[in-house]
Amino acid sequence: MSTDIPLHRPTPITSEKRRGTFERDTDVKRTIRLLEQGKEVLISAFYSDGLTLLKALKVHLDRTMPNDSFEEQRAHREAYHRMSNFIVIEVVNHALAVKKAPSIGWFEKLYPETEDFLLTFPQVQGLNSAWQWYKNGIVIPVLRNKVHPYYGTYFPTRFDHLKLFDNWLKRYEGSKKTAIDVGIGSGVLSLQMVQSGFQKVFGTDTNPNAIIGLKESMGDTKLSRKIELDYAPYFGKFNKPTELIVFNPPWLPSSQKLENIDEAMYYNEDLFPTFFTKAKDALLPDGKLVLIFSNLAKITHLIDTHPIEQELEKGGRFQLEKCLKKKVRKASEETKRDQHWREDEQVELWVLTHKDYVAPE
Repeated sequence: MSTDIPLHRPTPITSEKRRGTFERDTDVKRTIRLLEQGKEVLISAFYSDGLTLLKALKVHLDRTMPNDSFEEQRAHREAYHRMSNFIVIEVVNHALAVKKAPSIGWFEKLYPETEDFLLTFPQVQGLNSAWQWYKNGIVIPVLRNKVHPYYGTYFPTRFDHLKLFDNWLKRYEGSKKTAIDVGIGSGVLSLQMVQSGFQKVFGTDTNPNAIIGLKESMGDTKLSRKIELDYAPYFGKFNKPTELIVFNPPWLPSSQKLENIDEAMYYNEDLFPTFFTKAKDALLPDGKLVLIFSNLAKITHLIDTHPIEQELEKGGRFQLEKCLKKKVRKASEETKRDQHWREDEQVELWVLTHKDYVAPE
């Protein structure tokens, strides 16, 4: 694995252009008009002023944009994302230059070459949350130890699909010499496989932070000899066929160009055809291909054709051994967003084998 992987981080703002400022006594409506015009607004006094402005922006969008259907909610989030990122805040000596601000270790860790710059307020919020997760760790029900996700790395916040995979692993009777985890992320699936007795797991990811973070967290421990990493798409440098390929792809189709962590959330039209083509050569004759997916895109009418079903019907490469499904846990009552489709949402575990492979009796 290369040691000079380009780290993903929020791009610092260094321009000296004039900006509006927002403090407790600033006119909120006037400030929102500036954001609508694409003009930057600097939070200059208290950290909480940024939170106040974000709350006002959300109220404004709730009042002016529909927010009922899945598509409307997506458009609402995109508008909020666009406008909120015109709110900026200054970093001086690797610390936020406002009063009563959180201490965020990522500033020094991600920006060793510069101490003074600006970031958007949502970026700082993300860095703050990510620092807490990284520092304190996150409990994953199917793992013995906490995971400490690196900044910009996807980690699961719902666990139904992990429990489904865990149950399948407990019943898996094949060889456990090697496995490949495509899109390793924060490493949860790989850690599950190591826990279940796999001798070696190869993990790839196109997100550099996933590779950097896992390499840092494993260090020189025994785990680092069980999980080998490569910063690459699909199967990377691991060209020797394996007994098990595991892929937890994004569950929603993209509507725009993807970057970094977005690739863990949304898939483009080439992802599945390319994956299945490469997986054909990467899987041993008696190996198993496991995909962890969801019916979310279908029940929200974002797609007409399930990509795995399409491969089985038209790909000519694999056949279905089994498909396990688990109903998704009901959304929290505290969730304000309308998620009525959750009643029909299921996570899916697809087990495929090579076409015409016949298991020995």
